[in-house]
Amino acid sequence: MKQNFRTGVALLMLSVLVYACKDQVAENYDQTVEATEAVDTASVTQKDIVSSSAAKENPKPNRKFIRTADIKFKVKDVAKSTYVIEDATSKFGGFVTYTDLKSEILEKDQTKVSQDSSLITTKYAVTNEITIRVPNKQLDTVIKTIANQIDFLDYRIIKAVDVSLKLLSNQLAQKRGETSQKRLENAINSKGKKLDNVIDAEDKLDSKKENHDQAKLENLSLNDQVNFSTLSLSIYQNETVKQEMIPNEKSINAYRPNIGLQIWDSIKTGWFILEAIIAFVFQLWGIALLGFLIWFGYKKFQKK
Repeated sequence: MKQNFRTGVALLMLSVLVYACKDQVAENYDQTVEATEAVDTASVTQKDIVSSSAAKENPKPNRKFIRTADIKFKVKDVAKSTYVIEDATSKFGGFVTYTDLKSEILEKDQTKVSQDSSLITTKYAVTNEITIRVPNKQLDTVIKTIANQIDFLDYRIIKAVDVSLKLLSNQLAQKRGETSQKRLENAINSKGKKLDNVIDAEDKLDSKKENHDQAKLENLSLNDQVNFSTLSLSIYQNETVKQEMIPNEKSINAYRPNIGLQIWDSIKTGWFILEAIIAFVFQLWGIALLGFLIWFGYKKFQKK
């Protein structure tokens, strides 16, 4: 009896010990999972969220996607980041289709600091709108390379539009157009006798050729967009302040002559005016002579 009691007590203590150990292990596991999740969350930065599964190459060859990305972000230096982006684009087989690098003046102020110099303070913002096209397989790689330049991410929009059915539809339309075009050509050659019938048939043939060419061109355009993805990037940096010293322009009063020179110039000007008056008077000698003759004749007439 005592032996059975001891055995029961031993089993009860063993069960309690196992249960306690199980709870401790579970608690430690939960703490480990929480710590791992915290570390993973802390390690995620703005650069890590730029990429997306939509930018990765499609593993299914029967699916055709047109991928586009629209990203706006702040960088430390727009000019340097532009060179990095352009170099990365060229490195991975892409090309730049548009870039608009410019400085927009926000505020400009001029302060006079001395008699002959002034300080110009200019606040401006540097931005660049870039459009690049890269091979579809390199889109995710290029985006991750560009992400190294990000100082602050405003937004990123990545789209993957499935155009598999559209391509297939165009291919079928091309085949139908080719078949119909050949049948119409044979009919014109074999049965087209009357001029009116030939003209109507030729018009229909031209219309079918146009539809065939349009479907072909649309497929070429879609394949080009599938093979080369388009990235539209809008980058900017913090407002920049530039200060520079410039010489002041001298006032017109600085070039005025002294009072003595002004008096001498006035005397010369007065003399020139007097000369002009005397010359003008002498130009009137004919009128004076005529007046004298009239006066002399009048006097002589009165005496008679």
